[in-house]
Amino acid sequence: MTSRPAAPSLTVVRRRFRWRDVLRTFHLWTGLSIGVLFAVLALSGSLLAFQMPLLRWQHPELTRYALPTMAQNAVVLERIYQTPWPTPARNADMPSAELPVWQLYLGGDVRVYLDPLDGHPLLTRSPQNDWLLWLRLLHTHLLGGKTGEQVLGVVGVIELCLLISGAVLWWPRRGHWRNSVRMYAQPPTRRWRSWHQSFGAVLLPLLLLSTVTGVLLIYKDSARSVLRTVFADHQADFKPPSPLAKQDAPIRWLDALTAAQAALPQSELRRISLPDAKNAALLIRARGPNEWNAVGRSTVVVDPYAGKVIAAYDADQQGTGAHVSDGIYPLHAGAVGGSAWRLVIALIGLLPAFFVTTGFLFWWTRTRRKRAALPG
Repeated sequence: MTSRPAAPSLTVVRRRFRWRDVLRTFHLWTGLSIGVLFAVLALSGSLLAFQMPLLRWQHPELTRYALPTMAQNAVVLERIYQTPWPTPARNADMPSAELPVWQLYLGGDVRVYLDPLDGHPLLTRSPQNDWLLWLRLLHTHLLGGKTGEQVLGVVGVIELCLLISGAVLWWPRRGHWRNSVRMYAQPPTRRWRSWHQSFGAVLLPLLLLSTVTGVLLIYKDSARSVLRTVFADHQADFKPPSPLAKQDAPIRWLDALTAAQAALPQSELRRISLPDAKNAALLIRARGPNEWNAVGRSTVVVDPYAGKVIAAYDADQQGTGAHVSDGIYPLHAGAVGGSAWRLVIALIGLLPAFFVTTGFLFWWTRTRRKRAALPG
């Protein structure tokens, strides 16, 4: 009786676990999912970098006024305060060289533009009728209020991880730096991969700057506290004084504006928080000569009934941490450095869409090539 030959033994080959494979998988699928949302947000940021020039282009009638006097500003403020607006008036931006009309902020992200001489309405904008305001709401809150803003913060952190993982996967060996940024035309798989990696490596600092500043804006209070601690700022940050009770007395608008200007003589008064039932004090933001923020971070609190200053905060006199914190928004929004930096910010906003596109094309061409190589 012959014995049957023994069945061949099956050898199980276990693939060695590699963190690099995990990182590559994370980078690919996060980029093709969360990266798409981030690309949309970045594209909206490119347009918003030009929001003031676009506003002036859309509504040239807002630019045809001379800057008003302090007395004329007081007259318009009285009209704003006495007008029964559809929703509560929160703040008002004073006329400036960039936009020589009043910009009144109402609830629901509604903005009303007022004649600088007598305060009559010239234009009303809202996210429902103005594409720029809708785009701004998408970019800053994902159209979802505070909840959308927090989701946006998570998306920003994920995007930071995506950028860092891409840098780690790209990082070349010693002596291969030149080849690591070389771009190829063919074959397609190599083309899309080389374009994706080369542009990402060269422009990584700008991408990180834009993404980090965006995340810090969402967590601005924590970021400011950390920055002031890191740079050992000794000056106390601004804390509004106790609320002022509302009185049955006329508001001395001209005296209040004059007192605020005297408290910060080198600054330009920019934004006024109007009195309400909870606090009758005027909170006026001003832009110092060395500030980047268009509205300014310097602040004066005024008793509007007496026309006297209660508290003043000069942002130009603060420490390094406060200055860095105050510079986050202007850097992110392209509001410093003139047209050149605005153009840089706009170009940065185009890059995430480029990376999503080239990343998808690389994955798609590689997948097709692998399928074509399969037998049958």
